[in-house]
Amino acid sequence: MAASNGESPRTLQNFIFGKYVDPIQAASCKYIPVTTPHTGKVIAQCPLSTAEDIDKAVESAKEAFKTWGARTVKDRVQFLIRFHNLLYTHIDELADLIVLEHGKNKAEAMASIAKGAETVEYAMSLPQLIQGKILDVSRGVTCNDTRVPLGVVASIVPFNFPIMVPMWSLPIAIATGNTLILKPSEKVPLTMNRVIALLKEAGIPDGVVNLVNGTVDAVNAICDHPDIKAVTFVGTSHVANLVTERCQKLEKRVLALGGAKNHLIASPDCNIETTSTDVVNSFSGCAGQRCMAASVLLIIGSQPELLERIIVKATALQSGSKSGEVGPVIDRASLDKITSYIEASERGGAKILVDGRPWTQSHAEGFWIGPTVILHSNKEDKALHDEIFGPVLSIYQCANKEEAIEIENNNPYGNAACIYTTTGATAEWFISRFGAAMCGVNIGVPVPREPFSFGGINRSKFGNFVDITGDGGVEFFTWRRKVTTRWGQENLDPKLRM
Repeated sequence: MAASNGESPRTLQNFIFGKYVDPIQAASCKYIPVTTPHTGKVIAQCPLSTAEDIDKAVESAKEAFKTWGARTVKDRVQFLIRFHNLLYTHIDELADLIVLEHGKNKAEAMASIAKGAETVEYAMSLPQLIQGKILDVSRGVTCNDTRVPLGVVASIVPFNFPIMVPMWSLPIAIATGNTLILKPSEKVPLTMNRVIALLKEAGIPDGVVNLVNGTVDAVNAICDHPDIKAVTFVGTSHVANLVTERCQKLEKRVLALGGAKNHLIASPDCNIETTSTDVVNSFSGCAGQRCMAASVLLIIGSQPELLERIIVKATALQSGSKSGEVGPVIDRASLDKITSYIEASERGGAKILVDGRPWTQSHAEGFWIGPTVILHSNKEDKALHDEIFGPVLSIYQCANKEEAIEIENNNPYGNAACIYTTTGATAEWFISRFGAAMCGVNIGVPVPREPFSFGGINRSKFGNFVDITGDGGVEFFTWRRKVTTRWGQENLDPKLRM
């Protein structure tokens, strides 16, 4: 368990060949402190692994692939069934770890585990989904295809969902027969460190899943290693692009999800109560540290009642870890970035309708900033365009629907968008014109649920243009073997001819 209540910080290890192990260069290995955002106190020390540690993890995964890849998919998912049960058996413990190291409230942490478990459930169903096809394509000729695993693959995951995002890739990758190297975020390594033990308890053979801690050196080593056949990444668009370019230089399969700037649009006919509640939940939930959070609300025409209800509901939010409360942001750098955008907007003439900055002063420790609502008059304000990744909502009033869709379409990302309306025609008009891959109607966080896949477009996704979950994940982690067969009389053993 992580350090808390005055305990000494725990020193973390990697997990290779089915065991927790120190970095290879243990004597000279550098460590980075892991802090709890509630107080800023150090709760663990995370090793900065090197290329040598990645080499050892690859060796472990390659050895395991010899037998794991040869198993049937029906056999492999039996381990995931046991793992799924263990996730729910330990859900309170895992949620407490997420609250401690990330800052989510307890309900958000529980929900993120349940969402991660959904992708495990999807992977558990793969025997019914990837059985391949067979068809008579000509007289005496048949074609069939089967899914073939790639081999050793790797996943590099972010801090904002310590368990959910790793579950986007891990279950599908290993169910399809690959072996995996996981690099968790150095900011939240504790949760997956514990999950690895549950995978071991579920009976998954040694080497099938390996965990290597670290930062840029570990990431570069993963991208550069010739025996790692595919890499998934989730993080900022800048780093996603760098990871993609580095992998593609080696002609390596790569899928890198980047940032987002999600737009919600309120039509004049929207339901005031449901829209205001949903907007506030969308931008403030998980302290705004999610790629599907609302960033911008475009109000069509004058809607003072909607604006007032958003202000009232955002102002009523409290800080803390209970359901409905808003937790801290991940670290000082994040807090400073969020604050700088609020200050820049204020200097530029925007109105701060709800100011979350007093939370920073009212908490003697930790990285706290409250829900903030900004009303902009200048379409060029940076807060309307940049990914802030905090509990900040930028509002801009549009003259008409055409101006609203133009603003949404001009943003370089393509992750999510939502229209609030009570008429089907308005919903269809916007859905058919949004420049985002994941769209909502009266849903401010339009995350597709399994079996539908997750992924954006444009600056929100780089590399192989499939989605990371669902059938996109299956496509990414396998290749198709197509076999065309003719068994005419002349091709048969003479003893078998009619």
